[in-house]
Amino acid sequence: MNHPPNLMLVGLGAIGVIYADRLNRALPESFTVLVDPDRKDRYETEGIHLNGVPCSFTFITPDDDIPPADLFLVAVKQHHLARAIDSMRPFVSHDTTILSLLNGISSEAILQEAFPEANVLHGFCVGTDAVRLGTRTTCTNIGRIVFGEKDNPVPSETVVAISQIFEQADIPTVVPEDILREQWWKFMMNVGINQVSAVSGARYGDFCVRPEALELAVLASREVVALAKHEGVDMTEQDIERYVNILHTLDPEGKTSMLQDVEAGRQTEVDIFSGTVISLGKRYGVTTPVNDVLYRLIRLKQRSSEV
Repeated sequence: MNHPPNLMLVGLGAIGVIYADRLNRALPESFTVLVDPDRKDRYETEGIHLNGVPCSFTFITPDDDIPPADLFLVAVKQHHLARAIDSMRPFVSHDTTILSLLNGISSEAILQEAFPEANVLHGFCVGTDAVRLGTRTTCTNIGRIVFGEKDNPVPSETVVAISQIFEQADIPTVVPEDILREQWWKFMMNVGINQVSAVSGARYGDFCVRPEALELAVLASREVVALAKHEGVDMTEQDIERYVNILHTLDPEGKTSMLQDVEAGRQTEVDIFSGTVISLGKRYGVTTPVNDVLYRLIRLKQRSSEV
């Protein structure tokens, strides 16, 4: 990686804003945010705020003539990934490392297929309680970024270098020995908590005090545990307890990203959550009744919000 590194981010949702703000403050001369021209005009007119404080990002568009990124952070929603890939193309080379912060377990393969010349790392973020309303985001806990090479029990030079960048930006990170297992764990958490919140309106605090909400999330998560074994990922009931413990650290009034999407009338990520569970269940002959119901309920809510 070149020094100073050329850092780019695409996707200024709640997660993107949180980490973009930290990187921009630490490395303002090295960090840019990729947007389309319309968003650039809107962001520059309306401004972007985090916890009431304006963010001063340097925006670039796909038409700008600047060198490729050394590190590209991808923080869009899954249904915006194809468009993000198109906008990224001028800024990706064989020296570019791409780190996906998307939910689900499929974005890395999609990015690697789109950019075979680049090094695509596996990653996700967890422990955030950000709430976004338009171009304004509030956040009590920024959580942490969990990332690493697909097969890398010892962190590679690239992973170490990126860890140092995140440390400089005061972004907590974890580099696990088995990143694929950790991704399945986060996927299981999303399948449970995000989806139940979307159909019930439950906030983080509700899962801690209302047994019905947590019980339904656990039932959905157990279907992921059963499927993980068929994918060679060893998950247990203790992995569910891990995310239950995290819920107690979040703002009780905070909302999952899927609940925010439902309330705002935006497209949700149901297809990469219960949609993936249902598809894998059919492949392996594993019944997924809880996710079957959650999928239909969320699709109904999504459709009703679009009418």
